[in-house]
Amino acid sequence: MVSCGRQWCDGSDRLFVSIGDVAVALASENPELGLWTGAAAKYFVVDEMKPDVTIRAAWAKLSGQSYGEEVFDSGALWRLYRVNGFYLFRFTSQGLGVVPYKVAWLNRDFTSGEVYLHPPFFRLGQPVNPLEYPLDELLIVNLLALGRGVEVHACGMVDDRGSGHLLAGQSGAGKTTIARLLHKAGGITVLSDDRIILRRLEGRLWMYGTPWHGDAGFASPARAPLSRVYFLRHGPKNELVPQRTTQAVARLFTCSFPPFYFPEGLNFTLEFLEQVAKAVPCYELRFVPDESVVEFVSEAEMKD
Repeated sequence: MVSCGRQWCDGSDRLFVSIGDVAVALASENPELGLWTGAAAKYFVVDEMKPDVTIRAAWAKLSGQSYGEEVFDSGALWRLYRVNGFYLFRFTSQGLGVVPYKVAWLNRDFTSGEVYLHPPFFRLGQPVNPLEYPLDELLIVNLLALGRGVEVHACGMVDDRGSGHLLAGQSGAGKTTIARLLHKAGGITVLSDDRIILRRLEGRLWMYGTPWHGDAGFASPARAPLSRVYFLRHGPKNELVPQRTTQAVARLFTCSFPPFYFPEGLNFTLEFLEQVAKAVPCYELRFVPDESVVEFVSEAEMKD
């Protein structure tokens, strides 16, 4: 068996990926199905390790199949069904018609499953990424919601002292702009310009980069202890407005990816975000989109 370690996997039949300290083992069930990680995920490939999630991938004819109870319709590429105690994600594309190009069967705790790919929609003989977005993110988001953590819309930066700063906001809030400014300033590591994972491990809150980046393309597998949360907002000058716990929880929730179709996951998300809001200072960062905001944030951190 060809195994894929810390390099860009291209045609291997087994690989390991770690996102937010969640280890995923992916194996091909068909000799002619070579695995590929995708461009950004290559930075998250790790050496063989004990997995939190085990996924097997195979070719299968997917036309003419029936499905169970529909749980959720994303209105885009995927729908979620409940079938005999398992969850089934069904992926279709307008350009390919009604037959799914991929389905994923997962157990109730999202720790194991199978991904089946419809051969006519792929180039046989070419490496394939069975977990291609959005399945990779769906897998991690649902697993996190079962007691492990939360993914949020945010830029994540690590300062020269190793402290992590979460700069949260929806599309248009300025995440990509501020990520580029921070990177240009030097001495700062940008974990992601769009999606960050938050977890509590070893008695501390941690923030992690993800492969699901924004326009700036920052995607780091690194982590840092969370020290502050900023809610981004464009303004006429750089200033910080402290947020009450209730305000911070509400704003974090609007930036998060809760599984609305799972009450237990939704409840955990709210409880976890309340822990975050109580554990670290939270501010609204009204900023001018130029280099001055980098110095402003650095000076504000030094005053604490």
